[in-house]
Amino acid sequence: MRLTILLSLLILFINVSCKAQTATSLKMADAAATKETQKLYANLHRLKDKGFMVGHQDALAYGVNWKYEEGRSDVKDVTGDYPAIYGWDLGGTEHKSDKDIDGVPFKKMKQWIKEIYDRGGVSTISWHMDNPFTGKNAWDITPNSFASILPNGSKHELYKSWLDNSVKFFLSLKGSDGKAIPILYRPFHELTGNWFWWCKNNATPEQFKEVWRFTVDYYKSKGVHNLIYVYNTSMVSTREAYLEYYPGEGYVDILSFDNYEYNDPTKDNSFVENNLNLFGIMDAIAKEQNKIIAFAETGYEQIPYDKFWTKTLMESIGTYNISFVLAWRNHGWQESEKKMHYYVPFKGHPNEKDFVDFFNLKQTLFQNDVTPEELYK
Repeated sequence: MRLTILLSLLILFINVSCKAQTATSLKMADAAATKETQKLYANLHRLKDKGFMVGHQDALAYGVNWKYEEGRSDVKDVTGDYPAIYGWDLGGTEHKSDKDIDGVPFKKMKQWIKEIYDRGGVSTISWHMDNPFTGKNAWDITPNSFASILPNGSKHELYKSWLDNSVKFFLSLKGSDGKAIPILYRPFHELTGNWFWWCKNNATPEQFKEVWRFTVDYYKSKGVHNLIYVYNTSMVSTREAYLEYYPGEGYVDILSFDNYEYNDPTKDNSFVENNLNLFGIMDAIAKEQNKIIAFAETGYEQIPYDKFWTKTLMESIGTYNISFVLAWRNHGWQESEKKMHYYVPFKGHPNEKDFVDFFNLKQTLFQNDVTPEELYK
């Protein structure tokens, strides 16, 4: 009897020790991250073995043919549940605008982020920051734009003032428990593309790394300790290309990329093949550095294929244990392009059944599949 008790205590001690060792072995870009931020990061590591969180950009703000309706979401309309992860953007913060780049009032955004945290969801934020060199939008790729925000650059002080505006935003995010809400922060997203002023066509690897490190250190110096930093590329095909602009494992928490389906998946399998290749590259790096991988943006505009979710997307993720996948926004009618612009089915969409089938898969996690206790405790 005594031996049985001793063995039980020994097993319990080993299990507790292993869990403690796993938690303490996780090193974040911000060593002073809040307890809730540290817990979220550790729990994201564990949760990926259960499945991946499914997200949607601006999910609570608007959808196809509706806007700012309390408690509404196109995902919820179709599945009966909210997404588990919610995307937002800081574009407009640099000019102290009351609305973001897509017209979402920051006041409402803060309230939604609070609601999301309270019910156990996760918010991720990108920033379509205007070009500080020219004053034009994020898509202005005037040469030397990125160099202008280097510590000795002509627009460095302006860049710092814009960061200060975002500092106020991040510090203002509080849950009903009064604690700072952890955010997955994705600055300089799609950096390996050529369409933003911060992309690789406008910055050397050394310049990009210097600005990234400066930015992370600046946030920490201003008391912002509720950020989990997400490194985000566009599509690349080699490990060398993925790491060329990588600022170092001490400045990154999550590895991710963005990629969209543009072709008919029944005739072109490149979306699946390219994603699997890059997930393999990220997975190897993540295992070496004890980090998480994610699909930070994806989708198939208007979803014209009836098996995009259960076949194309799932095959493109394969057996990799990713943390989350986030579909882009449901803007609706795009006047400038004279077409509908959405990435998640809405009620009545001809292919909504496939999304419901996707929702019902064991490995897809929506809001009811994750709780505050599972993520923040």
